[in-house]
Amino acid sequence: MKRIPLRAVLAWLLGVCLCVALPAPARAGDDSAGGDDAPADWSLHFQATGIYQGYPAFHSPYQGPNSLSGGTQLRETLSATAFLGYRLPWSGGALYFDPELTQGFGVSHGEGVEGFPNGEAEKGGAATPVPNVARLFLRQIIGLGGPQEKIADDENALATMADIDRVTVTAGKFAANDMFDDNPYSHDPRSQFLNLSLSESAAWDYPADQKGYTDGLAVEFNQRRWALRGGWFLEPEANGRDLDPRFLKRYGAVLELETRHALWGEPGTLRTLVFVNRTPQGDYDDALALAAAEGAIPSTAAVRRDHWKIGAALNLAQAITDTLGAFLRLSWNDGRSEGWAFTDIDRGLAAGLSLKGAAWRRPQDTVGLGGALNGLSKPARNYFAAGGLGILAGDGRLNYAAEGGAEVYYAIGLARWVALTFDYQFVADPAFNQDRGPVSIFASRLHLAF
Repeated sequence: MKRIPLRAVLAWLLGVCLCVALPAPARAGDDSAGGDDAPADWSLHFQATGIYQGYPAFHSPYQGPNSLSGGTQLRETLSATAFLGYRLPWSGGALYFDPELTQGFGVSHGEGVEGFPNGEAEKGGAATPVPNVARLFLRQIIGLGGPQEKIADDENALATMADIDRVTVTAGKFAANDMFDDNPYSHDPRSQFLNLSLSESAAWDYPADQKGYTDGLAVEFNQRRWALRGGWFLEPEANGRDLDPRFLKRYGAVLELETRHALWGEPGTLRTLVFVNRTPQGDYDDALALAAAEGAIPSTAAVRRDHWKIGAALNLAQAITDTLGAFLRLSWNDGRSEGWAFTDIDRGLAAGLSLKGAAWRRPQDTVGLGGALNGLSKPARNYFAAGGLGILAGDGRLNYAAEGGAEVYYAIGLARWVALTFDYQFVADPAFNQDRGPVSIFASRLHLAF
């Protein structure tokens, strides 16, 4: 496919920079918007993100269908999203709509690294801008009485006062990780770490189409010290664009308990997540047995039937000072069958630090340092060693090692609404193969949000 001309990207980035010079729109519910103290009935926010990412040639003695290309790569992704919210005429109700444009490709067309180095690349995949309805959902807040807290106006959040003890119901099209596996230090590749296995619990094969969204229902019960939330989501066709509408037969179910604590006087949260996916995913051992009988390369597509995939994740966020925070993610799934929607990872460990620049008089800047280690189950290792293909892995053979990665970034706050980030990632044993790599990946990112 034809690559995006450099001049088109530069023009887009220039347009973003020009936006910086314009006055910021008054936010719904802001005192600066004038009027009385009642929150507005609407909310409007916008984001635009451009990422340039590439790497020099690296050691690549052979390549398979899903290998990270061994030659020099330079790719770009662009996204632009409007976040529209409207307060419904009954108490606690709201409607949200997020139209989105995406363009571009990840390095090597999004394959060959399990902890993929550009979390925005899954929303690209086109040489020209492609419109998409990212989210369209209803949200109902049901207060249970008692003390209240302020919910600030934000993306997909209308300014309001709400009971601390409350039930929140969200139904429609959105991303499962909008509600689950959140972390204030690493959850958004548009403004934080770019690497997918740092921004998500890597072994949670969360239900999503190729753009990262799904249809579903989520319910949260919030208390002052803890919250319990559950979700039921449609699963896609195998790593596909279309969702399977048979929500009682094939689905992704998730339950998460969030507890809030203080450690040495600083706040922290611990999220414990468990999930069950029901999809026609191919069993690795079945694929190997069939391939042995037929003298062929194993394919999970040849043995697909309804299977359960179960797993769990721990997600810790801990403030160390008012400018320094740490995060830790541990995740696991049973690893008996193929990855369906996210990655091929069966075991995940990620940790890192995020530091604001107040110490050097740049409070709007952020420095991030993180590392991840991703692994496969024994059946998955055997499958890929025999030449099988997954979502992101498939070198045609496998000299197994856990995939390790590290990332460091510096985000420069150019203005209140704009940040320019420089990012470096080091990947050892990409796609679990110690015959290949290591790879040094460089990126720059411009992010506008208001």
